[in-house]
Amino acid sequence: MSHGKVRPESGAIPHWYTAGDDVVTLTEGDGARVYDDEGNEYLDFVAQLYCVNAGHSEQRIVDAITEQAQRIPYVASASGNDTRAELAARIGDVTPGDLSEVFFSVSGSEANEMAVQFAREYTGGRKVLTRWQSYHGATYGAASLTGDPATRNAMERYGGTASTKFLPPLTYRSPFDGDTPEEIGRQAADHLEFVIRNEGPDDVAAVMMEPVGGSSGAYTAPPGYFERVREICDEYDVLLVADEVITGFGRCGDWFGVGTEDVVPDLLTFAKGVTSAYVPLAGVVARPPLGDFLREEGIEVGQTFAGHPLACAAGVAALDVYADGLVENAREVGAYLGEQLAELEAHDVVGDVRGRGLLRSVEFTDPETGEPFLHPWAEDGDNPVDEVKERMKERGVLVGSGRPNVQLLFSPPLCVDRADVDAAVSALDESIADVF
Repeated sequence: MSHGKVRPESGAIPHWYTAGDDVVTLTEGDGARVYDDEGNEYLDFVAQLYCVNAGHSEQRIVDAITEQAQRIPYVASASGNDTRAELAARIGDVTPGDLSEVFFSVSGSEANEMAVQFAREYTGGRKVLTRWQSYHGATYGAASLTGDPATRNAMERYGGTASTKFLPPLTYRSPFDGDTPEEIGRQAADHLEFVIRNEGPDDVAAVMMEPVGGSSGAYTAPPGYFERVREICDEYDVLLVADEVITGFGRCGDWFGVGTEDVVPDLLTFAKGVTSAYVPLAGVVARPPLGDFLREEGIEVGQTFAGHPLACAAGVAALDVYADGLVENAREVGAYLGEQLAELEAHDVVGDVRGRGLLRSVEFTDPETGEPFLHPWAEDGDNPVDEVKERMKERGVLVGSGRPNVQLLFSPPLCVDRADVDAAVSALDESIADVF
């Protein structure tokens, strides 16, 4: 199978690009499939960037964008708009608990930065705590929040913000010594409390984390962890921020990832799936006391394209599509994907399979040491995980790379079925056999 490439003379410089990379050029999409400029078909098991949740070419979203463009294509973000107001209300209907006050932005990075700004203004604290090995964006502020050193180091050469990192509650190769997931969850929460106390609770504005790890590796929290984190934040008057840029809008088998943990954060950020990525849109959802505070104090900053009417029309339509069985499908087919991937642990190089819903990770480790074959944050050299990913692409399946790149991520559109899962897992099985 041959594959289209971005040509140097095309003028378009790819993001997350390494010199010499072959970049597939996609020109069409339908459902869970995309097609390159040479007509090759691929199962899109990364939903491009964990975002095309409704699938490609969903006509209801396309029609909504077209109708809005014909009626009024743009309204300033400082003005009111009926479509914008409708989407805000609809988002409030599906967010957990009393989260209901919506402030729109353009990208997930900007949404996370706005959440931090709101938290600082509301609490008077300066510091924000985020996990090591997390990802919250690649603008200056969001990259400083990010725990992925490759992203953070690239941006913090030139700027940053007050952010302190704490250890995630990993159950695979855990930094904690608990014998059960519950013990690890308790130790991880105790560690977070230790960090808050030592940073000075009055100076800590917020704790920000993804309910399920996104590009860091689809990590789920041990039982009881989030409940204890909520208690700690309440005890020290620290806001809890859920970064739902990847995990939101059905990805984990619920409307939001934090809904699978039965915890209500103080702020929730979203992007990607809100419009199924048909038009850029993001935002922050706050609980009523924070919303009242922002209305009383005013907001002195904004973005030209925040809450763009075309994006909001796409968002309203996307929510209709998700409500029409896709969230349930993500839960049911996601469980099947987890079961099928778990069978690949028969390969001795598959160290761990984890995730929730249609967000899954397969991590590769040397069976003799239990460590990654190559850790890209600390070592140079050929990475067999890259080769497995390439072999899957040759077999017509696109998957994601984790942070760090010791794993492959599976995050397809929510419209996939069991046959699609079987095809993707078969391609992975054969690719592992090829490489190892």
